[in-house]
Amino acid sequence: MATDRGIVEDWLSEFKALSETQLSGYGGVLDQKNTLVPALYSVIQDPDSELLEPVCHQLFELYRSSEDCLRRFTLQFLPELLWVYLRRDGHSSGCIEALLLGIYNLEIVDKDGNSKLLSFLIPSLSKPSIYHEPSSLGSMALTEGALCQHDLIRVIYSGLHPQRETFTAQNRFEVLCFLMLCYNSLVVYMPRSSHRAVCRMSSRLCVSGFPRQQLKAWTAPCMRVLLEPQFMVQMLAAVYHAIYNGEWDAGREALDDILYRAQLELFSEPLLLGNAMKSSLPGSAPDGSQGRKVLQVEVTPSIRRISRCTITAASIRRLRWKREDVDGLSREEESSGLNDADEGFSSGASSSSQPSGVRGRKNHPSARRTSSTSLDCRRGLGSAAEARRYSILSLQEQHLPEEVELLSPGKQSRSPSFNMQLISQV
Repeated sequence: MATDRGIVEDWLSEFKALSETQLSGYGGVLDQKNTLVPALYSVIQDPDSELLEPVCHQLFELYRSSEDCLRRFTLQFLPELLWVYLRRDGHSSGCIEALLLGIYNLEIVDKDGNSKLLSFLIPSLSKPSIYHEPSSLGSMALTEGALCQHDLIRVIYSGLHPQRETFTAQNRFEVLCFLMLCYNSLVVYMPRSSHRAVCRMSSRLCVSGFPRQQLKAWTAPCMRVLLEPQFMVQMLAAVYHAIYNGEWDAGREALDDILYRAQLELFSEPLLLGNAMKSSLPGSAPDGSQGRKVLQVEVTPSIRRISRCTITAASIRRLRWKREDVDGLSREEESSGLNDADEGFSSGASSSSQPSGVRGRKNHPSARRTSSTSLDCRRGLGSAAEARRYSILSLQEQHLPEEVELLSPGKQSRSPSFNMQLISQV
């Protein structure tokens, strides 16, 4: 502790001696001080530290500068500052409250002092996200209206945040949500120590004062911290980046704790986002040995994310086509079977009931020509079933004029059903 105190005191005195010209390159000097960041964390976490107030003042001076690297240096301590502020009462964290309000008031205005107008893009269903994968949803009808809206970018605006001089119960989480939004916009520049801090903050804020706290390594008595859904959504965004950037175990634990708190509070937005994140995570850590990994978007997934039993428009069309094919084949088989039975029964019945003149027509040359045609078809076709169906169709076409002639009023031919009625009456 004494070593950390000496490091912080040297840093405070060093910054006071800097000139305006030296301030522009001071960011590179801070990156080389490997022991400074852990020492500042220890000062922020100590509630009775005398260096907390000068450290907060120094961090605000760095954030007020025009150098981006100095602003990011201050912003990396934001998760720890939020945890310390929310777990304490307002009287013992006045310097932290002043630092948070100062950062908020600087972020809501531009360089000219005008209110910022933030813009956000509305995502399209044709783009992949943690909620869905468009390539797994099947083919979608490309109508003229869909093509017109394919590349349409919808933008919503949020801004005109009022200046805040103090925290109240009404504006506290409005300010804190905006600060977390600023942190998430620069989370790719944050070091791993900041990623660990945001995971630690999320877990502790969500389980403090609940039975789940007894399962944690830290068992210090803490009161329950009031949270709002929008603030938990911002925590999830930061945790999601930390999971894929070297904090797999801590990020998964924080995600489970946020879902635990969201279930207790019945917050729909954190539940939706948290469950979508949990479902999209891989089974194991993504290449932790290779160091820092960035988020990757799978453009053409190799694994089918949608179950085959899921009912979609494409699956309904495929099922209807399969049924139509099966019904068509069954009708062909039934018709071929009925034609065979009718022909066999009709030939036997007509041979016994028709006169000799009509019976003699069975030796007509067209019949011999039909049989030779069917034999030729059997030689040409590779399948026996197709040859049989072709012969039946050809016989029906060749016998069509004979059947019309037999059913004329001057003939004595009867249908098989009529012959069966005569037999039953006898």
